[in-house]
Amino acid sequence: MSGSPALLLLALGLCCPGIWGQRYKMTVRFRDSSITHPRVGQRLELECLAAREDSGVSWVRLDKAGSLHFIVFISSLSRSTFEGNEKTSTRFEAKRDGRLYQLVVKSFTSQDEGNYFCLMNSNQMLYFSPGQPAFFPVTTTAAPTTPAPTIQHGITEKDPCLKTLNPETNKEKQLDFFCDIFIWVPLAGACILLLLALVVTIVLCQQTRRRRCRCKRPANGKPNVKPSMPNRHV
Repeated sequence: MSGSPALLLLALGLCCPGIWGQRYKMTVRFRDSSITHPRVGQRLELECLAAREDSGVSWVRLDKAGSLHFIVFISSLSRSTFEGNEKTSTRFEAKRDGRLYQLVVKSFTSQDEGNYFCLMNSNQMLYFSPGQPAFFPVTTTAAPTTPAPTIQHGITEKDPCLKTLNPETNKEKQLDFFCDIFIWVPLAGACILLLLALVVTIVLCQQTRRRRCRCKRPANGKPNVKPSMPNRHV
């Protein structure tokens, strides 16, 4: 913030409401009432309607960061003193017409954005106007609109989701495939081994059963017959 006495008085006025003067009222407005937001490079004219004609008026700007910038002091004799105790400015013009103290921004840029105030110090009392905001219009970017699908004769539009595959989904599918191989191949092999063991067991049981059912034959190949006792003659 500049070391100008007007800025110091404004800071005191913002911090200490008791020094606000209620006897006089000051207003700030755009000279062209149709302006709501300035444009880049526009010549912007502001007017301050002072409470009295015998006191000078100071113009200050409060930027977006909350810093105060002294612009010009216009005396009751229509003498202008810009920042740095300069009589002229490359960015601003100032003049007085009765109770109207005018400030002109020659070419409005982003560094000129802010709230503009006019101040008057009379009889050790500080009077200042409400702020006049001067900002570029806020530009909002519209959401992109997707055109409706156009259907041609004999041509059907495919779902765009089928064209692009998520690489993470592909990796998951590959991992699931390998996991299935490691799980199902051993299980299938075990099932085959169990089936073979069952078949071998059934065959062996049938062969053993047949051997047990066969009759035993003598060594000479004749059936076993009890020997008959010879008749004894008395």
